[in-house]
Amino acid sequence: MPKPELMPIGVFARRSGLTSSALRFYADSGLLPPAEVDPVTGYRYYSAEQVTRATVLRRLREMAMPLAGVEAVLGSTPDEAFRLIDEHVSKVVEGAAAAQRMADVIRSTLGDASGPSIVVLKGPVLADAVEQILTATASESATPALGGLRIETCHEAVVLTATDRYRLSTRTVVPVEPPRQRWAGTVAGDELRFAAPEIRRSSRVRIEAAPRGIWLRMEDREDRYCRLLPEEFPDYRLMLASLGEVTTRVTVPKEALLRTVEEHPGRRIALDVGDQSVSVVPGEDDHPGAPLPATVVGPALRIWFELTTFHPAVSTAIGPDVMLDLRGHDQPVTIRSADRGDLTTLAMPVKPGHFA
Repeated sequence: MPKPELMPIGVFARRSGLTSSALRFYADSGLLPPAEVDPVTGYRYYSAEQVTRATVLRRLREMAMPLAGVEAVLGSTPDEAFRLIDEHVSKVVEGAAAAQRMADVIRSTLGDASGPSIVVLKGPVLADAVEQILTATASESATPALGGLRIETCHEAVVLTATDRYRLSTRTVVPVEPPRQRWAGTVAGDELRFAAPEIRRSSRVRIEAAPRGIWLRMEDREDRYCRLLPEEFPDYRLMLASLGEVTTRVTVPKEALLRTVEEHPGRRIALDVGDQSVSVVPGEDDHPGAPLPATVVGPALRIWFELTTFHPAVSTAIGPDVMLDLRGHDQPVTIRSADRGDLTTLAMPVKPGHFA
């Protein structure tokens, strides 16, 4: 009979996230032998102390680490394990980049290389816009479009938009020449993010439509292909049109506000808007910190944000000052550059309380 503290393979499988067949395989390979095997029935039993090792093993395999690498990590010191994991991740990233480049070559060979020209943009301007707007994306398998960047051409401008339910960022970019046609599509955000460094180094980028994606034709650099996401993009125009009236408008120096927010120790912040000043409140019932000079039009207001929502919205603003259009403590806040209206971000506030 097994010891009372041991668990059968089925229970251990549920605790570790590995299937029973996988546990048998790792036992036979020597990576995770059971603590005890019944000599009569052959049943395998595991100890609670083995759960951590099994969980690490599973996660390493989910990273596509080969068995030899897994064995080396599990048998090494923490410092050596970190080095081995970093080396593996670097190889995976390099392999993904090489696969992306080869996929672009294959697409060209298969005839998915040409399509109608959508618009021509300055590379550095497009790269800046992509990086700014992508801060409002989220990786959600249930809603892939939330990880995408919406590109729309209309009249003489290009509009880039992204949203993750808590933020919405949109920027209007003036092209080198007017768009040749109206076009709209949601491009995979990760692929645009990957292409951004090359886009920035090209003086001009021509965007061409393809059946399932777009081509980025860059001067003196390899072309890049980015997939289109088939899922429907949220109706952000309806969201913008349904915003309430602005009750308080605040203009505050961007760098001073960011510095104060970054020094805040919690995961949430509260902005205390007063008479020609803004303070960052460390907790719901605490006294505010040193006030920042600001231009305030409208009544005083205190409003709370998640740090991960507010900071990116402010940091991507263009220029030395940022403008906050407030509609009440529970309504979306419009965050934009005080002297540049082509980049606008909506940030959702949170309810007060439970500060960390």
